[in-house]
Amino acid sequence: MNIFDKCDGYTTAHDAQAAGVYAYYTPIEESTATEARIGGVWKIMVGSNNYLGLTHHPHVLAAAERALRKYGSGATGSRLLNGTLDLHTELEERFADFFRKPAALVFTTGYQANLGVLASLVGRNDHLFIDRLNHASIVDGARLGIGRMHRYPHGDFESLGQQIARATEAAPGGALVATDGVFSMEGSIVDLPALVRVVKAEGAQLLVDDAHAIGVLGENGAGTARHFGLDDEVDLIVATFSKSLASVGGVVAGPEPVVHWIRHHARSLIFTASMPPASVGGVLAALDVLEQEPDRRERLWANTRRVADGLRAMGLDVGVTETPIIPVHIGEMFHALHVWRTLFDNGVFTHPIIPPAVPTNGCRIRVSMSAEHTDDQVDRVLDAFSLVARDLLVGERVAGGG
Repeated sequence: MNIFDKCDGYTTAHDAQAAGVYAYYTPIEESTATEARIGGVWKIMVGSNNYLGLTHHPHVLAAAERALRKYGSGATGSRLLNGTLDLHTELEERFADFFRKPAALVFTTGYQANLGVLASLVGRNDHLFIDRLNHASIVDGARLGIGRMHRYPHGDFESLGQQIARATEAAPGGALVATDGVFSMEGSIVDLPALVRVVKAEGAQLLVDDAHAIGVLGENGAGTARHFGLDDEVDLIVATFSKSLASVGGVVAGPEPVVHWIRHHARSLIFTASMPPASVGGVLAALDVLEQEPDRRERLWANTRRVADGLRAMGLDVGVTETPIIPVHIGEMFHALHVWRTLFDNGVFTHPIIPPAVPTNGCRIRVSMSAEHTDDQVDRVLDAFSLVARDLLVGERVAGGG
């Protein structure tokens, strides 16, 4: 058997391309905070995680340019060796204060942060418990570790408690629970108070991945723990800078001895080049804006409510979303791709979410709102969805025999 045989047999993407509904790796020629020019045509961007609209903020761009001029285009080395700048240290101090934790550590990406934290902490005799709907970076971090991974049904904390008790009794060792703060395919928020009760009752530790919560939830946009007033009950917070903070990179914040351990054991930190200077400078500036312009979160939530309520009024299924991530549930994959194409042709850039990110018949169109979307842009997004809403609802009635 040739190891490349599976590549020849993979035709799904080619089938979508042939049907004119391939939605991925689309080259963007130019962009603003809320629009993208594709093939010479401007589209309203509701497929980005630019929640606060900071990618084009003058303060962020100026800080990134200053760092670029001062330090160059890259550190050309890992954090361990020559890749730590005073900017990295400053950013770590800012995040420790931001999350109200003793220490923080900056990674090159949020994905690498989860890989490094989980793989370095979960040792041979330890247990890691993860929600079934967690982001792939948590799953992959669990796979890289040498401990025992357990997956609990989404949001079922009674089951989680039982799993922790059984597992640690059968094979004594440390126990870490890892969860998304905001689930990226559903737009829902973890029931953190209920989760904390179970984790603490079982003597485990808790990690919250706040990739989609930073800038969105909590006082000063500090995330899920702050949203629920549980800063002291969450042991580790992981976040990425590629969403509200308009850059690239990741961070973990927690107890100083734990962060010190990760700093010296996380392979995804030690064996990769450090976060580029311009990106670090941009994130520092984005934190300034986050703290100094709270009205951005107010506008984000106003836009979110308008679109979510508008889609519901059309009869579309947006599930249990309670954040600026608004999934429109479609079902079958190629149906979702055709819906994406209709929206795209009508000037709206969204994302069709298909397996393996969701179950086979759980495909959806994911909308992500921004504070920078204007009222006119929101109207145009809703108008585009109204074009597909009738066909979607007719299709449901036909499928159901109505």
